Order: sequence, then C-alpha cells, then structure tokens
Amino acid sequence: MIKSSKKMRGNPLFTRNLFQKSGYYEIPLVKKQEIDLTNIQFITYADTKHNDTKNKNCGVVFFIDDWRFYGIFDNPERTLKKVSQYRVLCTPEYSLYADLPVWRQIEHVAKNRWVGAYWQSKGLKVIPSVNWGLSQTFDFCFDGVEKGSVVAIGMIGCKSDKISFMRGYNEMLNRIEPKTILCYGTPFKEMGGNIVKIDYWHKRNGGK
Repeated sequence: MIKSSKKMRGNPLFTRNLFQKSGYYEIPLVKKQEIDLTNIQFITYADTKHNDTKNKNCGVVFFIDDWRFYGIFDNPERTLKKVSQYRVLCTPEYSLYADLPVWRQIEHVAKNRWVGAYWQSKGLKVIPSVNWGLSQTFDFCFDGVEKGSVVAIGMIGCKSDKISFMRGYNEMLNRIEPKTILCYGTPFKEMGGNIVKIDYWHKRNGGK
C-alpha cells in the first residue's frame, strides 16, 4: 500500500504539478503565445472528430455544456491526438455558476488553465478562455493567464446582468491586459480593448 501511494504521488497526472503556477491558489499558467488569427474559423469541441481533414485549419472553442468536455481534464492523453489536429485551441470554459461553492469555482478555473498548459507542453497553440462569476471570483478567475495574451470570452447568458458582466470584463482588462479578445456573441458597445467578434458553426444548429 505504501509503495502504491508513493507511485501515485510520482504520477504527474495525479499530482497535476508539472506547470508553472500563479496566484495564491497556485493555478497553472497558460503562457502568452503568438496566435495567427488570419482567416480563421471556429468549431465547437462537440463537433471535433478523429481524422478531421476538413476542419484542421479551424480553431476549437468550448462555449457549450460543461459535460461535453469533462473527459479532457480527466483523460488528457486520450483526447490529445484528436485536438492536436486543429490550428488553435481555446481552453475548456468550465462554468462559474453563483450557486457553486467557491472551492468548485476555483477548481473549474484551475482545470481550464491546467488543460491549456498541458496542451502548450505538447507544442499546441492555445488561447485561454476567461470567464468570471460574482465579484468574489475575481480573487482567482483571472489567474493563470499571462499578461498580454490573446483571450477568448463568451457572451452567453450575460445579457440578463450587464452590470455584473461589465464589472468582470473591466477587471479582466486591468489584470490581464489582453492583446486581443475573441468574443463569441455580440459585444456591448461599452466593452473596451481590441475585440474580434467570432462565431462558430455547430451541426446541431444546421452548421456546415
């Protein structure tokens, strides 16, 4: 039993301590990369597949239900070959619902960044997806993203509470100072920064 325990502690997929850490909670750091966004289209992770010759020049986004990508963190090696086909990967955007306990919200941010750091360690181009919840999440939700990075955000669900969204958005600008903000959905006119509006096709919605 002791030998088994020591062996597990030496397994990086158990300890998850391979990558540079940031912030009080030691969240893995997704490093800034030069990302070529020229003529890029996006698909959702739900629409990726093995041997996808048609969409290999696309980027992949995760603005979909969380359960559709739980396996990426749980079994990162199993999904690596599939995701590595694509031009750029946005990190999985795990939800920060207000009714989640804070420890779960911290965990969701850490999973987001760990997956991004793991992909970068395999030579892939990665864009951190950034999201936030109530103001208490500001203590950790922007950690793990290097200043000046290209980031991705989604506008899904934010229309019902514009004030809270803008509070978090402006906090992101101050803390990350992103080079470019890929925005899925129509941005509010009050949103500053270098915003690039993106869309993605999804076969469930009659996509390509």
